[in-house]
Amino acid sequence: MSVLGKQLQNGTYEFDYNRAPEQKTNWKAFRDYIHNPAEGTYCGHTGKKWAITGIFYTCFFAVLALLFAICMKGLLATINTEKPRWILEESLIGTNPGLGFRPISEIPEEKSLIWYSSSDPSSVQKWTGLLDKFLEEYVNSSLLPNGGRNQQICNYNTPVKPGHVCAVEVNNWGPCSPNQQYGFNNSAPCVFIKLNRIYGWIPECYNSTNDLPSDMPASLVQHIKSVNSSRLNTIWVSCAGEDPHDHENIGEINYYPEDHGFPGYYYPYKNIPGYLSPVVAVHFLRPARNRIISVECRAWAKNIKYSPLKLDKLGSVHFELMVDE
Repeated sequence: MSVLGKQLQNGTYEFDYNRAPEQKTNWKAFRDYIHNPAEGTYCGHTGKKWAITGIFYTCFFAVLALLFAICMKGLLATINTEKPRWILEESLIGTNPGLGFRPISEIPEEKSLIWYSSSDPSSVQKWTGLLDKFLEEYVNSSLLPNGGRNQQICNYNTPVKPGHVCAVEVNNWGPCSPNQQYGFNNSAPCVFIKLNRIYGWIPECYNSTNDLPSDMPASLVQHIKSVNSSRLNTIWVSCAGEDPHDHENIGEINYYPEDHGFPGYYYPYKNIPGYLSPVVAVHFLRPARNRIISVECRAWAKNIKYSPLKLDKLGSVHFELMVDE
């Protein structure tokens, strides 16, 4: 045992002995850590030190919460919940709407491939179920944010009322209706095409038969020339095989509704609750069996740019269709 001492004023020494530390059991060491009556500590600190620490962190987090609230208040003051801050040319989306298609497989590996067997009910159900989910708000307007109370039946001669939106008439889909399984069970599947929404975008339609583009399909040109002039305010849609062998395998195609596109009275999109994008059902009547058919669908308007490059896909959408026996 070592001895340390210090001399007092009267010449005597006061000795301190460097004693071996007290041996404690694990339970006693834990209990003393929680509360040590001899030293007056709780979890290793005195009550005074815990009070100082608590006051410090209370003030620290209170200041952080205040700064966060000020920043959020400033941010929310600059946000318009009814329209984007930057639209059209000023936005990242731009002024060229893209096209989308449904159904889309939930399996990432399948990507843009619609592949099923018409003789397998479960295979048919897989794709019709995806379309049921996509079209549920179209079929049942009560699922819309406001229950569809501001929907109205629109036409080319009657403008939409303020605060209202045009309803999508699901009864005009013919054999592409839900009650006919969208034609999948008859080896004549329907694929729904939609135009992506861009706030405030107004289509410049080919509403004259004298200025139709030279690369427009002959069947679409013939359709445009046959419709009433009041119905020319339409974004036309056409689908075809991408390559020569796809042209041979794709077979006959019909479009529903018979407008052959997206009527102009659905635009511009103004983010009004209950708005539904118009859709075109593309009905493939007799596609070749057991072969992958590459399909390209294109939207036609003067202010929709188109690029034939497969990586760009401006103004068009690509998917593959394969119907097995």
